Amino acid sequence: MIVIGADTHKRNHTLVALDGMTGAVRGELAIAASDAGALEALRFATGLDEERVWAIEDCRHVSARLEAALLAAGERVIRVPAAMTDQARKVSRVAGKSDPIDARAVALVAVRDGVESFPQAFCDEHAMEIRLLCDYRDQLISERTRMICRLRWHLVTLAPELEAGLAQASLKGPRVCATLTRRLARLPRSPRLRVARALLRRITEIGKEERELLAELTSLIDAHAPQLLAQPGCGTVTAAIIIGRTAGAQRFPTDGHFARHAGTAPIPASSGNTQRHRLHRGGDRQLNRAIHIIAMSRARTDPATRAYLHRRTHRRQNQTRGHPLPQTPPHPPHLPPALHHPHPRRRPRIDRSPKPGNTDIHLTEEQPLGRSARECPVDRKAVSARAEFGVDGGEWPLYSGSARRFSVALVAPSQWLARVASSEVRASER
Repeated sequence: MIVIGADTHKRNHTLVALDGMTGAVRGELAIAASDAGALEALRFATGLDEERVWAIEDCRHVSARLEAALLAAGERVIRVPAAMTDQARKVSRVAGKSDPIDARAVALVAVRDGVESFPQAFCDEHAMEIRLLCDYRDQLISERTRMICRLRWHLVTLAPELEAGLAQASLKGPRVCATLTRRLARLPRSPRLRVARALLRRITEIGKEERELLAELTSLIDAHAPQLLAQPGCGTVTAAIIIGRTAGAQRFPTDGHFARHAGTAPIPASSGNTQRHRLHRGGDRQLNRAIHIIAMSRARTDPATRAYLHRRTHRRQNQTRGHPLPQTPPHPPHLPPALHHPHPRRRPRIDRSPKPGNTDIHLTEEQPLGRSARECPVDRKAVSARAEFGVDGGEWPLYSGSARRFSVALVAPSQWLARVASSEVRASER
């Protein structure tokens, strides 16, 4: 068996045939991106081996014509993701980049991972029509969003009261656009007003065309896969994304293959004694987005989905009760209970830096890491009281009035530690 890798471009394609067992190069050919070039590729492959597989890089905007010609001739065609091709080219012993090197990398990926692990190419004309219309609608919506942003900035200069009265998404509706058109017609003529009216006219046209495309997509989906629209949480846009991005469910052997293609299958992330899985951030992200929208809609509106989520939540809570979380450790013995803070990154700090003529210690709770105790607010009454306290004792000036921060002004460190040890510390002001 041979694997023929194809590096496709707009005007030409490069083919490299590798042995399916050893990966040795069996042949190389450059053809034109036309029907005649496809026939030449078929003659080239027929002279090499009867059992062959075509591995084409998944760039359907340039490879669709070659794929259609090969599938019409009864050939077996698989699609290789472009990211895997790039990785194979980086680890190859052949340095540089060229069309033959890229075609060889495509074939090497299929030989290394096995042709059975890649989805087969499948021509679904109805799915392609739905995808084209859906992509064009997305482009129109993006263009309308950019125009709305530019129009609102022009309105800030022309009529600030009009711009302030517009809601965030109000310009998407035809009634608001018609009202704004009448209001702009009363303003004095200027180049900025001309630009604003042109943008508003184009926004109205895009909105009308977008609604027509949505109706056309609904009719196409009703004819192609009406069961999708019958599913709760699945609308016209999400159904169009699923049909267009799947491009024929027949090319996936199992549900697991489709889940991996959509990026919904978890991938292993284990090491040593740790056995776990994590989310897969690869796959078709547009298809993944459509599935996520359906799941979130069902979680809000579908009773069966809400009951399922309720069961899963209670099962997780029961598992958590079987393994209780560790309790907060007791306060350290060298600090008063009132000064202990359970947060690991906001522990009390003591500034013991010596100052000339000053033996005070400022201890501040809720002090962020990286800040010195001198930068935190200190209770002025407690600080001024240090002159009244000597080493022999006196009342204990503790807390400032702040609910989130308090400071302590101490006079003798040794006497303070002795008082803490003998539990004679008490707060005079909270």
